[in-house]
Amino acid sequence: MRRAVYPGSFDPITNGHLDIIKRSSKVFDEVVVGVLVNPDKKGLFDIDERVTLIQKCIAEFPNVKVQSFSGLLINFMKSVDAKVIVKGLRAVSDFEYEFQMALMNNKLNPNIETVFMMTNAKYSYLSSSSVKQVAMFGGCIKGLVPNEISDDIISKVNKEGDKGIWKL
Repeated sequence: MRRAVYPGSFDPITNGHLDIIKRSSKVFDEVVVGVLVNPDKKGLFDIDERVTLIQKCIAEFPNVKVQSFSGLLINFMKSVDAKVIVKGLRAVSDFEYEFQMALMNNKLNPNIETVFMMTNAKYSYLSSSSVKQVAMFGGCIKGLVPNEISDDIISKVNKEGDKGIWKL
């Protein structure tokens, strides 16, 4: 079985992420969306919320599942028996960073390959950070995130803003 992992923080998942998931699901027998727990970052959504949001968005893809992880991606790859990492690239700056990560992952485990997918041009400007900023300032996020979760994002931004704890 050709199983791949698409890792990221997905805080929140965007239409750009979903595009990579959709395209990956056509290339691999199974795709595991690996949601990274990063103890150094305070995200808008906690890890369980991010997993739930992604699950709402991938219902149409029977060969895609979501799982959270912490620690090294290489260790997660071993735990889900995957040999391929899928990374989406928006710009040259993404490539430089992701290329270094691919080399490091290959150094840690030479049996792991990284596959880069270019983003669809209509999503090349899109990031989770920009979605959060637009939502925080009351802008329209339609077309930026999957329809299934836009209300969840607006609700969370409003709730956290009311507490005075959410800042970019």
